[in-house]
Amino acid sequence: MKRIAIAAAMLFATCSAQAQIYQWQDENNKTVISDRPPVGKVRQPRQIAAEAAAPGDDTGKTLADREMEFRKRQKESQEGAAEARKEQHAAAQRHENCERARLSLRVLESGERVSMRDSKGERYYLDDRQREQEIERARNDVQANCK
Repeated sequence: MKRIAIAAAMLFATCSAQAQIYQWQDENNKTVISDRPPVGKVRQPRQIAAEAAAPGDDTGKTLADREMEFRKRQKESQEGAAEARKEQHAAAQRHENCERARLSLRVLESGERVSMRDSKGERYYLDDRQREQEIERARNDVQANCK
């Protein structure tokens, strides 16, 4: 599919780079436009001056060169999109971490009883010293994650 699109673009570029274009009506009274002069009987033959190729055109490059440049641009575009997705995911992760840290700090500063689980999975309640340590840790988390 890509090769067909490239070939069509090349054909279009080649046609537009020609110096002369011819337009005429054939025997069936249909208008024909071509880069070659009409053969046989035609009605209303007309020669159209085509635009010359712009100085920045790629018409001097081979098909392989243009295809390689196309693939390079396509790869760069895909890499840019992947990088943007990664950055977006990282930003969403930072936002989520920030919200969790803020919520944890609010709970600890609310004065409610807070329970934690020890290494055995048993619940225990924080005393005042532990609460202050957890509040300090939560403040550091908020500062680190909410920039």
